Amino acid sequence: MKRIVFATANRGKLREAAEILGPGFEVLLPADLGIDGDVEENGASLKENSLIKARHVYGLTGLDCFADDTGLEVDALGGAPGIYSARYAGEGHDSGANMAKLLSELEKLGPDAGRSARFRTVVTLILGGKEFFFDGTVEGSIARERSGSGGFGYDPIFVPDAAELELVRRSGETGFPARGDESEPAVPEARPLTFADLPEEQKNAVSHRGKAIRAMAAFLAR
Repeated sequence: MKRIVFATANRGKLREAAEILGPGFEVLLPADLGIDGDVEENGASLKENSLIKARHVYGLTGLDCFADDTGLEVDALGGAPGIYSARYAGEGHDSGANMAKLLSELEKLGPDAGRSARFRTVVTLILGGKEFFFDGTVEGSIARERSGSGGFGYDPIFVPDAAELELVRRSGETGFPARGDESEPAVPEARPLTFADLPEEQKNAVSHRGKAIRAMAAFLAR
């Protein structure tokens, strides 16, 4: 089994990555190795921030590692919160505060404001000292209220586009009903599905981070 360090403190992200990479990898957090993975994310882009985090952990451990940086881009807010997504409500605020601020900012724009948005992720992999980059994006919109009990971060207010979900549903992968399957949906179809409504395996199949980590996993499997 190959050991690889995920440069994050977020165990929700760890579960997602471990699920995608599969049983051939032991995915560790910096904390599992007794080190502090925190570093100032002062890059000007998602790619720069993910590179900063990966280089920090590689410098401390010398082990193969990867890091991600993810941003939620809301069109009506000029692409905000973007690279500031994790600290949108200020340093020390949690996901609940970030979501509350985002919903409040959209409400200020009035009921006719568009709610289109996307999650974008860049993953940096350091493998044998060499650096590689992988991207993932999922288009969607911002719900008017929180929904669902799963996920983390902005998941309870992010609704992935129907086309993204249908692509996975039709493939019959990751627990989505295939065509011809009359299984009941996880939630009523009248209500749009947020990332927090989706079982973890289904979310991984369509999510921005899932896309980027699957691209990395394909690279590692070569």
